[in-house]
Amino acid sequence: MKMDKELAAGFFLLIGIFSLTYISVKLGRLEVLGNRGYSLHAEFENAGGIKPGSEVEIAGVKVGQIKNIRLVDYQALIEFTINEDVAIQEDAIASIKTKGLIGEKYIQITPGGSERILPHGAKIRETESAIDIEEIIAKYVFGKV
Repeated sequence: MKMDKELAAGFFLLIGIFSLTYISVKLGRLEVLGNRGYSLHAEFENAGGIKPGSEVEIAGVKVGQIKNIRLVDYQALIEFTINEDVAIQEDAIASIKTKGLIGEKYIQITPGGSERILPHGAKIRETESAIDIEEIIAKYVFGKV
């Protein structure tokens, strides 16, 4: 009888550990088995506080995630993964946007009209950098608008 209680307690302990691990991975946006999709990159004059792990969206729907940001020739080179079931046209536009006034940054992709689709590792040529709110306010305050 004592063995049954110990076995049941051990079973519930294992379920608890697996549940906590699952929740930690999901809330931390970690990829344990890898993200299925293809990589694209884009260069921006100003990355404006965007971070690896931020979302990539089309029409408000998450279609990917930012993998890496680095400086190349004084430009921010942002690499991101797009879900394999989403096709990005050759003339698409990548813009850095903010959710709300002071919300988190993300990349919004505006689809193009071309029939040519970007392959794995391709570059989105048309980009719009983040808007620097502080710079706009400073120009307004000092009368340079």
